[in-house]
Amino acid sequence: MIDALKQRARQLKTQVHALSIAYRDPRTPFTAKVWTALVVGYALSPIDLIPDMIPVLGYLDDLLLIPLGIWVALRLIPDDVLADARAHAAQHPADAPPLRWFAALGIVALWIVGIGLLLNWVL
Repeated sequence: MIDALKQRARQLKTQVHALSIAYRDPRTPFTAKVWTALVVGYALSPIDLIPDMIPVLGYLDDLLLIPLGIWVALRLIPDDVLADARAHAAQHPADAPPLRWFAALGIVALWIVGIGLLLNWVL
């Protein structure tokens, strides 16, 4: 069972790497790029829709929303682009992009602006 989970985690890591390669490909449609950016932003964001402190439900959004978002992103990307990206990701696993701190700060800034706009609208 543990080996199966490790294998699944490696496959997911390769899929995310392929997704990042496909995101940078000029043949990828704009809608797929926007969706991919949202999914990656949510995955890297320290703020969740359901806080992780809430038992069971806190991790449910991570276990359901992120894989669902990746699945939708993979469906939005054309097959030929995705095949090229998967081939590149399989051949060059060490090329996985490192976490960019400025990107993480940008995501946090977007959350802060979004919460501010929501509070301004509600109040």
